[in-house]
Amino acid sequence: MTPTAPVHAADDTADDKPLAKATFAGGCFWCTEAVYKEIKGVKEVTSGYIGGQVKNPTYKQVCTGLTGHAEAVEIEYDPDLVPYEKLLEVFFATHDPTTLNRQGADAGTQYRSGVFYHDDEQKQIAEKVIDRLDAAKAFPQRIVTEVTEASKFYPAEDYHQDYFENNPFQPYCQAAVSPKVAKVRKVFKDLLKE
Repeated sequence: MTPTAPVHAADDTADDKPLAKATFAGGCFWCTEAVYKEIKGVKEVTSGYIGGQVKNPTYKQVCTGLTGHAEAVEIEYDPDLVPYEKLLEVFFATHDPTTLNRQGADAGTQYRSGVFYHDDEQKQIAEKVIDRLDAAKAFPQRIVTEVTEASKFYPAEDYHQDYFENNPFQPYCQAAVSPKVAKVRKVFKDLLKE
């Protein structure tokens, strides 16, 4: 059985079947968004904020670390083309899930590692993947990724959407985003869009 958080594609395609939803926080959302735009079966990736207490937070507010939100991406995908477990494998391979509230130079709770599940099956799959990676000692330390039920997701401001695509030569993109995209293209060739 595939995860059941159905959403509808924005475009009216002939095969207008429901899509599933996945929500991940892996540090700066510019990085995470760019990674998932490469994956087949992913129809839409939206950068935004989840897991906090403030309604309609702004980037400036989230950057203080005081709203409780994490920078995250909401992914709409076709589970027939890419299973949730594969999305998780990409997630864990493209950020450091062992550093609490930090990704590289980005520090604060807004940069925490998190899987925000939309149903019990997603929760079970996430916990299974984490247990498997820890047992295999895939990382030098244990994984600290939080596995939390998805709450209200707030899309980020327009200028954050498609950020890497629109700003590939921006210094942060060159230093942080480009290597992650290159890794996905090398390690997950079988999952790439044509």
